[in-house]
Amino acid sequence: MDNISNMDTRIFKHFSYLLMFQLLPIFAISSYLVYEINPLLFKKQMVYYVIAAIAFFGAAFIPWRRIMWWFAPLLYILNVALLAAVPFVGKTVLGAQRWIEIPGIGLTIQPSEFMKVNVIMLLAYLIAKKPPKPSGYGFFTFIKLSLVILIPFLMIAKEPDLGTALVLLIAGYGVLFIVGIDWKIWAVLLMLGGAAAPMAYQYGLKDYQKKRIVDALSKPSYQVRQALIAIGSGGMEGKSKEGSTQTQLKFLPVSSTDFIFAYLGERFGFKGMLLVIGLYILLIFHLLYLAAKYRYDFYIKTFASGLAFLFFVYMGVNIYMIIGMAPVVGLPLPMFSHGGTSFIIFAVIFGILENLIAFKDYNRYTSDSKISMISKEKPAIK
Repeated sequence: MDNISNMDTRIFKHFSYLLMFQLLPIFAISSYLVYEINPLLFKKQMVYYVIAAIAFFGAAFIPWRRIMWWFAPLLYILNVALLAAVPFVGKTVLGAQRWIEIPGIGLTIQPSEFMKVNVIMLLAYLIAKKPPKPSGYGFFTFIKLSLVILIPFLMIAKEPDLGTALVLLIAGYGVLFIVGIDWKIWAVLLMLGGAAAPMAYQYGLKDYQKKRIVDALSKPSYQVRQALIAIGSGGMEGKSKEGSTQTQLKFLPVSSTDFIFAYLGERFGFKGMLLVIGLYILLIFHLLYLAAKYRYDFYIKTFASGLAFLFFVYMGVNIYMIIGMAPVVGLPLPMFSHGGTSFIIFAVIFGILENLIAFKDYNRYTSDSKISMISKEKPAIK
C-alpha cells in the first residue's frame, strides 16, 4: 500500500500540467462547435470525453518502464494479427474493410487506430534498449526499426486506408529523424523515394485515390467546394450561428468530423482559424521541447516526438484537405473533430507520456533486471 501511495504522489507531483492545460481550449472550442451543429452529437462527445479521461488516467498509472520489455512486443504482435484478420473477418463500410466486429455485443474496433500506440511504444522500447551513437543509427539498425513501421503501413494501406497508413509512416520516420539516423541513409532514401514516386503513383494507388490527387491539383471536389464557401463566407470575424448557412442548411458535409475546421472558419472567421492553428503549433512545439529536454531518456523522447508528429500530420493534412491543397483522405482534426476512437487513442498516448515524465527517475523500476534506467546524464556510448 505504501508503494501505491508513493506512486500516486509521484505522478501528481511531476505531471506536465502545462501539457494538459494546452488541450483545454482545444476541447472547449470543439465542444462549442459540435453543440451548435447537433446537440445529440455534443452529448456523445461528452461520453467520449469521459471515456478518454478514464483511458488517460488508466494509462498514466501503469508502470510502463517496468512492463515495456514484454508488453510492447506482445501488443504489437497481437495488433498485427488483428490487421491480418481484417481481410477475412473484417466489416466493410463504404467500400473499405477496416473494422472487426466484436461478437455478441455488436461493437467494432479499428486495429489501424491502435497501431499508432503500438508503433510508438515498440520503437520507444527498442530505442531505449539500444540508444543511437552520436552519429546516429547505422544501416542495419535503421532497417530493423523501419520494419516496425513498414509492416503495419503496408497492411493498413491495403485495407485500403492510405490516410492512416501515411500518418503512421510519417510519424514513425519522424521519430527516427528526431532520435538520430546517419545522414547518409536519409540522403539515399530521398533519392530512391524521388525515383520511385512515379511508379508508386502509377501502380501503387487505386483509381479513386488517383482521382482525389487530380481533383486536389485541378478542380476541388464537391465537399471541398462547400468547405471553401463556408470559410470564405466567414470572412475575418465570422458569422452568427443562424447566419452560418453552409453548415446549418447541411450544404457542408460531415461538418462535425472531417470538415469541422470549415465550420470553425464560417463561425469564427479567419481569426478563429488562426487561434486554433496557433494552439496546435504551441502544443507541437511543447512536445518537441520535451523531446529535447529529456533527450537522453529515449522513452520520453520517442513518445513526445511521436505525439508531435501525429498532431502535425493530422492537423496539416486535415487543413490542407479542407482548403483544396491535399486529397480528401478522411483524417480528422486531432482531438477536435467529433469522434471516439481517435480521441481515445490520443488520450492513451498522452497518459503514457505523462507517466514516463513522472517516473523518469523513480527507483522502483530499477528492481527489475530487464529494465535499465536512463539517467539524466549522457550515457556512455559503447
